[in-house]
Amino acid sequence: MSDEWHPPAGSWASSAARRRNMQAIRSRDTKPEQLIRRLVHAQGLRYRVAAKPLPDLRRTADMVFRPAKVAVFIDGCYWHGCPEHYVPPRTNPGYWSDKVARNIARDRDTDRRLQEAGWLVLRFWEHMPAGECVTEITRVVKERRRDGTQSSVGRTA
Repeated sequence: MSDEWHPPAGSWASSAARRRNMQAIRSRDTKPEQLIRRLVHAQGLRYRVAAKPLPDLRRTADMVFRPAKVAVFIDGCYWHGCPEHYVPPRTNPGYWSDKVARNIARDRDTDRRLQEAGWLVLRFWEHMPAGECVTEITRVVKERRRDGTQSSVGRTA
């Protein structure tokens, strides 16, 4: 038996190195998320991290402000198809491009479901300046708290 690594049958990983690289990608607690959370916390706002805004929806937001009904997502440029920075993959492009397209469709479905339930969805790209994101989050959450979550302000990046 050889010590060389072989991908399991049907695996998307084309090599051991690629597999290690893909496994190292974080789905939560990324540097942009941590920075924005730290700055929002410094503004005196409290929130849930990686929480489900709706109990019956199997999706989590990066930051959830329950009383204000605000869900914040910090989307990675590659995984969520940033119009500025997404570069189609060269290796196994069919699989990865389809995956990103499914992620985008799921994001739009999540937005729609949350909005129908009275939530405000804020989406920011990972490349956006943290200070701008924090200013928008702070403004919207404070406004919705003051107005009793009836405000419809906000934006999707």
